Amino acid sequence: MPFSPKNRKGTLNGVLFVAIFAAAATMISEIEFIRALGISPLVIGIVIGIFYANTLHNNTPKEWSGGITFSGKKILRFAIVFYGFRITFQQIAEVGIEGFMVSLIMLSTTFILGTLVGQRFFKMDRDTSMLSAAGASVCGAAAVLATEPVLKAEEHKTAIAVSMVVLFGTIAMFLYPALYNMGIFDMNAKEFGIYVGGTIHEVAQVVAVPASILNASQEMANSAVIVKMTRVIMIAPMLIILGIYLSYSSKKTGGEAGGVKLVIPWFAVYFIGMAGFNSLQLIPQNIVDIINQIDTFLLTMAMTALGMGTIFAKFKGLGLAPVYTAGVMFAWLMIGGYFITKWVVAIF
Repeated sequence: MPFSPKNRKGTLNGVLFVAIFAAAATMISEIEFIRALGISPLVIGIVIGIFYANTLHNNTPKEWSGGITFSGKKILRFAIVFYGFRITFQQIAEVGIEGFMVSLIMLSTTFILGTLVGQRFFKMDRDTSMLSAAGASVCGAAAVLATEPVLKAEEHKTAIAVSMVVLFGTIAMFLYPALYNMGIFDMNAKEFGIYVGGTIHEVAQVVAVPASILNASQEMANSAVIVKMTRVIMIAPMLIILGIYLSYSSKKTGGEAGGVKLVIPWFAVYFIGMAGFNSLQLIPQNIVDIINQIDTFLLTMAMTALGMGTIFAKFKGLGLAPVYTAGVMFAWLMIGGYFITKWVVAIF
């Protein structure tokens, strides 16, 4: 047990060690150039963690490993629950049925596409395929983090999925505004906002795109963010459905003798509850802002801890399969998402 009398000191030292790295990641993310790129402290945290894991990892006292693991598992789930303070049901209602339908269609199709393509065409393992699909279909690194405990995946697989989110999300962040300014996208401000929110990976990247559009309206920015947050809240039902699927899949293949225990990610249920509580607006906005800042730091700790468990030697054998899989999902999000957005807006 990490907090047993024997292990308590080492665990606390490990948690503090991760927190120091996360604080450094947070400070780096505040540099103007980094902020302009829309790179979140979560991404910086995992990069720092990976760098440490492959350089100075052997210098870490073994007694601290429990604290690092605690940060990557327990603190992660706690942070995902409080991620609900970033969303209200009123925000989702504002964007209307168009935004909801685009979010639902793009999330479900992208997750299924990424999982199938990764496993069947590029021969990746199930966990890496699903983690990559979760990151592309929902909300980037945070979605990968939330899916990891449901799959009980290894740290290096999480790192692979996050790296794909960073790569293709960054490409989208620069490509979308360029294409829109060139007149390639035949969309009005609200349509383009829905399209951006429904297809780009990270929340920060979604915020950055309208800011890069010449003479972008506030309607475009608001539609993009609200649709994106609609996708974020859908992570909870997605994880519950995934848990049910994994249980029945294990039962079908004889994964457990004497029946299969249904795995329900309760932190996802609590996440919805927290979003519902936030919708009541019982807490002043300045306090909610502070909660979100603390939550971002906790998520950064979790990412950093996962990075610390990522050794490059474990990547051998994967080759370019993750890049190909993420590329297929990116193409679907950008091209398929465009036509789906136009179709949904025309219907509703």
